[in-house]
Parts: sequence; structure tokens; C-alpha cells
Amino acid sequence: MISVEQAYNLENADSDQIQVVRNQASALRDLHWGDVATYSKKVFVPLTNMCRDTCGYCTFVKPPGSSEANIMTPEEVMEVVYKGEKLGCKEVLFSLGEKPEKTYPEARKFLAERGYSTIIDYVYDMCRMVIEKTGMLPHVNAGTLSEQDVIKLRPVSASMGMMLENVSRRLMGKGQAHYACPDKVPLQRLRTLELTGKHNVPFTTGILIGIGETWQERVDSLIAINEMHLKYGHIQEVIIQNFKAKPGTAMADAPEPEHEDMLKTLAVARLILDPTISIQAPPNLQEYYKDYLYSGINDWGGVSPLTIDHINPERAWPKIKSLEFKTSECGFRLEERLAIYPQYKNLPDKYLSYDISCRIDELEAVA
Repeated sequence: MISVEQAYNLENADSDQIQVVRNQASALRDLHWGDVATYSKKVFVPLTNMCRDTCGYCTFVKPPGSSEANIMTPEEVMEVVYKGEKLGCKEVLFSLGEKPEKTYPEARKFLAERGYSTIIDYVYDMCRMVIEKTGMLPHVNAGTLSEQDVIKLRPVSASMGMMLENVSRRLMGKGQAHYACPDKVPLQRLRTLELTGKHNVPFTTGILIGIGETWQERVDSLIAINEMHLKYGHIQEVIIQNFKAKPGTAMADAPEPEHEDMLKTLAVARLILDPTISIQAPPNLQEYYKDYLYSGINDWGGVSPLTIDHINPERAWPKIKSLEFKTSECGFRLEERLAIYPQYKNLPDKYLSYDISCRIDELEAVA
């Protein structure tokens, strides 16, 4: 493990110092996770790409009036889910813009016509539909949540997620990545982590690096996640995601994080976070499998044989056979996992609703 001061002092680390922390991180990963790298076979369902936030790096969000702005109908959702199930997918990742009904009349109209007042009510029914009509597990990525939202979604979600991104309020200033983004207020996002912990929701979070944060702010974000986990024990995985510049965004010309900076961050994350927390790096945002694995990660996250990465549509998922080969080349075994990690699914009374627990039993019976 590593102290806060030691982590801060790595800001200007040279290659030799970075190699030392990478070796330490790899040793810690080996001790707790062995030589296995996991992934979840999923379908990515972008339930709505309307959002009241306007992050400087995002191409997922489409404002009403755009021909691409959309809320998926139940029929559209299930068409994707059924296709994914036929391909052996077990996770349905529901990803959506934050609270579009608070800003856009088009979103309110869509919801009202179907008897809903909020997008969370709609998400609930879509998750319920997946549970009742398929053998798959919903994972909900709905952004910041109120306590009422968490209580509502918990019975129909195997797990939930929301990227913390960064704890810096400075990034909300004019010209910064989170300017005019009410749902990116760090205290609001930390509150979501706390509420999901309070209600025993297995949770995925993470940091986004290269969006204008300082090294200390990056370290502080990891520390905040770890402190929440030490309090509640519910953070099942942390994603370390590298910023990718996209044409047409406010940050189109912003520099992407350098490779060595990413490796340093992965290693420091492994040394800061509790060893029971899985560390994930998206395989479609990099080309350095061995470097990543030898910096302490143990998971590649959700990979889809059907749907694109709607957050980074220009970056295709690797084929699962290719991912297996590349992982094995690095001396690791690729294993499929569910949307919920073993330490949580093995405590169903604490972490799972009856419906989700039954679904997991069914999936494991045919595995």
C-alpha cells in the first residue's frame, strides 16, 4: 500500500520510480487476484442520450432538436437485449444522460405519454422487463441518484455505477471540463456513492484522467473512493479511464494523457485502493495490454459482441477471442464474470433482492 504523501510525491516521478510502483502494484494484484483478468459479456443500452449536463469532452449527449436525440422505446430496448441474450450476453448495461426531464420538454413529453414523471421511473420498468422476459442481469448507470432513486432501483439491479470522475470543484469553472454541469458537482457524486453504500448496492465508480485535473486532484479522487469503501464496503470495482479527445467537443484539441502517466495512475490506484476492489481499464481505449496488466489491473470491464461503446463510439470493442489471446500472451487467463462480483453475490441477504438472487442462481446453474 502507499501513503497519501507518497502518492503526491509521485507527481514528477521518473521512469525508474514509475517502474517501482508498477512492480509493487502488480505484486499486490497477484496476491489478491492471481493471474486472472476478468470481463463481463454485455449489451450496452443507451436508454437516452438527452442530458442536462454539457461536459466538455462528451459526444454521447445529443440536445433535443438534434436528429440523433433519443429515448429508446421498450420495443427498441428489448430488441437489443434479445439479440444480446442469443449471443450469450449476461449483463444489460443501461446508460443514460442525467435528468433530461428537468431541462427538456421533449423528454417530459415522452415520459408523460407513457405514464412516467421521471427517467428513473422509466429505468425501473425497463430493468423489470429485462428480469421478467430474459435471463440477463441489469446494471444501471444513471448518474447521480437521490436516496429515493437508490431505493427504487435496488430491487431490479444486480449492481449500479457512476463515474466519480474527479473531486475537484475547480473543474466546474468556466472553460473547464465540467462547466455548467450541475450533476458533476463533486459533493453530489460523492453523495451518490454514500447513498448506495448506505443501502448495500454493489457499485462501480472510477476516475477520468486527462480532463484538466492536477495529479493531486487525481490522487484525492482515489482516496475519496477508498474512504467511501472503507466505510460501507460496497465499491466492487474502480475504472481508470483515459480521456480521448473527440472532434466537435470543447476539448477537441486538449492533449490526451501520456501512456506512462496512465501506467503510473493505474499503479497508484492499485496501491491506494483496498485490495478487494477490482481495478478496471477499458480495453478499447488502449493498445498496451501487457503494460496495463503489469501495472496492477485485474479486469477489462464490460465487452460487447453486439453493441458499440456509445460513450466512445470511435473505439471498437476487441473481439472476445482476441481479448482472450492478448490476455494469455501476457501470462494471464481471461475469465468471464457477472455484473456483480463474487464477494457480493455470495452475500445475497445483504446485497441482492430476491429476484436478482434467483437470476444469479439460474445463470450459475447453466454456466
